[in-house]
Amino acid sequence: MTKLVDHWIDGTRTGAVAGPGGGADIFNPATGEVEGQVVLATVEEVDAAVAAAARAFPGWRDTSLTRRTQVLFRFRELLDRHRDDVAALISAEHGKVHSDALGEVARGLEVVEFACGIPHLLKGGFSENVSTRVDSYSIRQPLGVVAGIAPFNFPAMVPMWMFPIAIACGNTFVLKPSERDPSASLLIAELWQRARLPDGVFNVVQGDKVAVDRLLAHPEVKAVSFVGSTPIARYVYETGTAHGKRVQALGGAKNHMLVLPDADLDLVADSAVSAGFGSAGERCMAISVVLAVDPVGDELVEKIVSRVRDLVIGPGDDPRSEMGPLVTAAHRDKVASYLDIGVQEGAKIVVDGREAPVTGGRGNGFWMGPTVLDHVPPGSRVHREEIFGPVLSIVRVRSYEEGLGLINSGEYGNGTAIFTNDGGAARRFQNEVEVGMIGINVPIPVPMAFYSFGGWKDSLFGDTHVHGTEGVHFYTRGKVVTSRWLDPSHGGINLGFPTNA
Repeated sequence: MTKLVDHWIDGTRTGAVAGPGGGADIFNPATGEVEGQVVLATVEEVDAAVAAAARAFPGWRDTSLTRRTQVLFRFRELLDRHRDDVAALISAEHGKVHSDALGEVARGLEVVEFACGIPHLLKGGFSENVSTRVDSYSIRQPLGVVAGIAPFNFPAMVPMWMFPIAIACGNTFVLKPSERDPSASLLIAELWQRARLPDGVFNVVQGDKVAVDRLLAHPEVKAVSFVGSTPIARYVYETGTAHGKRVQALGGAKNHMLVLPDADLDLVADSAVSAGFGSAGERCMAISVVLAVDPVGDELVEKIVSRVRDLVIGPGDDPRSEMGPLVTAAHRDKVASYLDIGVQEGAKIVVDGREAPVTGGRGNGFWMGPTVLDHVPPGSRVHREEIFGPVLSIVRVRSYEEGLGLINSGEYGNGTAIFTNDGGAARRFQNEVEVGMIGINVPIPVPMAFYSFGGWKDSLFGDTHVHGTEGVHFYTRGKVVTSRWLDPSHGGINLGFPTNA
């Protein structure tokens, strides 16, 4: 019997079956077979989750920081103990290899650990005697019910960019995972319960656009966090803000690696392969374009190709595998279509992922191996558009200035990297490039949890990045209190107004 993935509302699985909201198949991307079904929430089921979160909010808001931190520490220990279980669910439904899935959980754990410091992070300011015997101080308070809408490519890490900080700050949370790989969210909910988080503080509603639209419109939802493609991020931002909500919506990316002639080309090749093909390229921080400054292009391509041909493609649960399948057949076909587009635009295929051998046979899985396109024309579709798969484009440029111009002229501004041994060039690059996250000889510059993650331009809608101190500010709002306490010997109230004898 195939598994059924339902909702987690008010501390329990709902036992829902595919009813009015319908259901969606859950595939094993390595075999192409249906492994289960996820229940798609109705408006009424979303409302039930929000209502549970609203009921839980007053009590959780008033729970002491010490008590909240104790719950977070217990959750952290449980998640660490069950990281292999979470990773196995991710591999089975997303397709990424187990080591990639473990890395995803580890990065999520970093945000949980950051949130464990919430007593320090919520400290306010205090000014004594702003006027005679008058003090002023600032505090930050939770918003209420907040929601997170997560993508398929990181079903554990991206939600953990959101809910640990939101919950630590005193909010209650409704998570809408991707319907493609929903199971990890339920295990996480069970771990929260075992950590003794009160019922209703963390809820999960599986679903599609119906659930998303209800969360964006629901009057009890005060803020929404989203990660996904740019068109949907723009929709979430515009719809959510139109309903008076605070919204942070992270969109797509087209990340470039600029390689200067003095760079260590072995380091560059290793970095390009890991950054381009890790998690099958299905990540917003993947390097998908290498800008090779003359004259290093030919040698660099040779080094990259030699490494790509040694990559082992296979199922995520096979320890030999270094790269798994793509998440769905439709997505695999879309990614593959860019190879023909690239050739039509003048690019040369030097490694064709459609022909890659797969450990254990191809079967009916959603396979596409690493692909390298050389001499990609600047400004072509393959160069500009987010492919979100294992396709690495090599663009030849004549100078640092030309490479920088191509990066800055793009519609996205998520991540970028420069590889050089020239400190002056690197410093100039970090100053001049119009991108939110920058690596210097680091291919995937994802910030640690105590900094914040987010890009510029069409990679971010809203003013606030996720996790770090910006995440704390997103999930709280400020108050400033001015107070006067009369001296006990005063004997009465004096507001300072003039009086008649």
